[in-house]
Amino acid sequence: MDLRFDKLKLIEHRSDWKGFMKRSLAVLLVLFAGLFASATVLGQGRAKTGPDPATIRDADLEKDSLHNLEVARHYFKLKKAYLAALNRCEEIDAGNPNFAKMDEVLYIAAESSLRLAETGGKQKTKLVLPNELLAKDKQETKRKTPEELREDARVYFSRLISGYPNSPFYQQAKSQVQALGGPIEPEATKPPQ
Repeated sequence: MDLRFDKLKLIEHRSDWKGFMKRSLAVLLVLFAGLFASATVLGQGRAKTGPDPATIRDADLEKDSLHNLEVARHYFKLKKAYLAALNRCEEIDAGNPNFAKMDEVLYIAAESSLRLAETGGKQKTKLVLPNELLAKDKQETKRKTPEELREDARVYFSRLISGYPNSPFYQQAKSQVQALGGPIEPEATKPPQ
């Protein structure tokens, strides 16, 4: 009887041992999974918070800006309507300063300003003084002088040079800005009003 009792005890002991091993293995797997998951989360750094908000581009805004750039190119190259091209570029600059092709926008704006200063193109520039409450025919208008247009071109070229050194327009902008009197310091290169 003792022998049988010892066998039963041994069988119970083995089943307890198997249960203990299964529980231990499950606990170890959970701990290992937790350790592995935390290591991968920590290894990604700031990726869990997403990209920097300053670099996020709105798809609709990019599409609208790209359309305006294509229209500006058309006005600039084919129509020689430099004022219309300049207005489109200023619209892009004001509405989407993080536009992917901002270097080309600045280049077209600068060249348009420069050509308006030199020849005037097919359109004349005018600056409406800020009395928007009056009817259009009563508003006082003043034409931009060639000096003001050259200064605007210098600002645009300077912004292109300081902000986009890898741009395909960089060398052309650098030679143009040297002809206009050299680049303007980056903190002074705000969009012309």
